[in-house]
Amino acid sequence: MSSPGAAPLADLDGRVARALRNATAAAAASVVPLVGSGDGMAVDGTAVDALRAALAAIAVDGRVVAGEGEKDAAPMLAPGERFGTGGLALDLAVDPVDGTRLAASGRDGAMAVLAVTGRDGFADLGPAHYLAKQVTWLPDAAGLPIDRLVARLAEVRGAAPADVRVAVQDRPRNADVAARARAAGATVVPFEHGDIERSLRAAQPGTDLDVVTGIGGAPEGLLTAAAVRALGADMVASYAPQSAGEAERLVASGRSDSTPLTLDDLCPGPAWLFLSAVTACRPGADGVLEAARREARGIRVASWDVGPERAPRRSELLVGDDGAVAGAGR
Repeated sequence: MSSPGAAPLADLDGRVARALRNATAAAAASVVPLVGSGDGMAVDGTAVDALRAALAAIAVDGRVVAGEGEKDAAPMLAPGERFGTGGLALDLAVDPVDGTRLAASGRDGAMAVLAVTGRDGFADLGPAHYLAKQVTWLPDAAGLPIDRLVARLAEVRGAAPADVRVAVQDRPRNADVAARARAAGATVVPFEHGDIERSLRAAQPGTDLDVVTGIGGAPEGLLTAAAVRALGADMVASYAPQSAGEAERLVASGRSDSTPLTLDDLCPGPAWLFLSAVTACRPGADGVLEAARREARGIRVASWDVGPERAPRRSELLVGDDGAVAGAGR
């Protein structure tokens, strides 16, 4: 849970926002030589180093609260790690490359992504590695069972249940919820990796997805919650341990897999999400972000970000060989 004394962050200084966006661009640019290499550990390690260096120079009092990598024994920015030169107190959830395997194999859908909110503004998920999550663009609807959610979405859209598209990560642990979505008449869209990308689309009306549901990574859950909060969508989650050890650690920490986590639990205050494409990805209805690519003067990177009470924005950035970032956007 988030701290009851947490003060929401009302706004994010434009210079800080640009620096956070540019940090994801630096991470994406750093792994361009490794795309298609087959070496996922090198992809993660290189992106972590680039992101850590970029974050260190930002004028904030930053703290990492969720960093993807622990459950996979991959390089990571560790929870509790501090960054910045001092200033605004921020908490950060981060995945230096969401879709490491996609990047390593040269497939679409890999991105460098981070989200920020005020100090103590994210849920403390403790030892959780996995969450059961459900995300939809329809406000106040994510807590419905999947069959009722499909029916409600069909009603609101004036469409048949088969026109409701539900993305489910293709894992044995998600077979039951996929079967229930199909039984409700929905079209189930399985995917291998990249639940943040799909959750972003499901959180925006008018995309190719209405719902993302199923068990996935806990750090991705906080990243998704930040975007869902900014986009005005809805999300629920619950602890979903995938090993006896994880279950024991949750019980020892006072957490129960029967306790639902609402969006107000996961990310109660204003939040911002920044991402940059490593390989081509589609975070919304406004088209594809092209893969990061080498040009004569550096590496061209496409970025996307969203914050409170504004539409998502895209940027085209150039990351120079000296690490300087220039381009259009904020």
